[in-house]
Amino acid sequence: MRFDIITLFPELFGPFLTCGVTRRAYESGRVDVRLWNLRDYAQGNYRRVDDRPFGGGPGMVMMAEPLQRCLEAIRADRADRAPVVLFSPTGEKLDHVGVAGWASGAGAVLICGRYEGLDQRFIDQNVDVQISVGDFVLSGGEIAALALLDAVARLQPGVLNDEESHQFDSFNPALDGLLDCPHYTRPEVWQGQDVPEVLLSGHHAQIERWRRDRRLEATLRSRPDLIEAARAAGRLDKTDERILAALASKPT
Repeated sequence: MRFDIITLFPELFGPFLTCGVTRRAYESGRVDVRLWNLRDYAQGNYRRVDDRPFGGGPGMVMMAEPLQRCLEAIRADRADRAPVVLFSPTGEKLDHVGVAGWASGAGAVLICGRYEGLDQRFIDQNVDVQISVGDFVLSGGEIAALALLDAVARLQPGVLNDEESHQFDSFNPALDGLLDCPHYTRPEVWQGQDVPEVLLSGHHAQIERWRRDRRLEATLRSRPDLIEAARAAGRLDKTDERILAALASKPT
């Protein structure tokens, strides 16, 4: 797959693409990332990419013309008609299902906005999908683009050391959509705190039950909406419901 990124700060992506376990996806070309500096498509001595908003108000707005020239250069360089993605507070919130969809696709053109945003005419004419990474505002779309790239890269075969690792991620609807359970490693005792005894027992069925119960507990406490979604999808059995009822009856 190929992601073309329109950005005013391509240097922000360099360390990310060469560090950590996901670098395997980029080094191998499994996830091909190409950076396009928007200022290269601006005109004039100052390579201006923004201007004051019509109607007044604070901040600046990214101009349509440089964005259009950059997008046309990308389309001339790609063999496919990749969807154009804008990271925006008005977009649909990114979740595991969305990431999995991008991870199985052919890529996209990612636009990293800055300032007060993009000229709406460019959005209306060119943007296919708008994505939000949460109910907060960033200074630019680069961090959101990095988040999407990282989430997509780790789902590619051969990227994680353990091929099954991501199958047990939080939010994975292929499993049940619940949050993950707590994890422990050596030493067995740290600052007076023991690892739960069941994890040292070697009894796999009991370990799996303990992990399931902790996942139910964490999800009920932090994201009860995910419990309801799992219930509606038929992903909770009678034992799960019994555990949830017991957890709900505990004093807080």
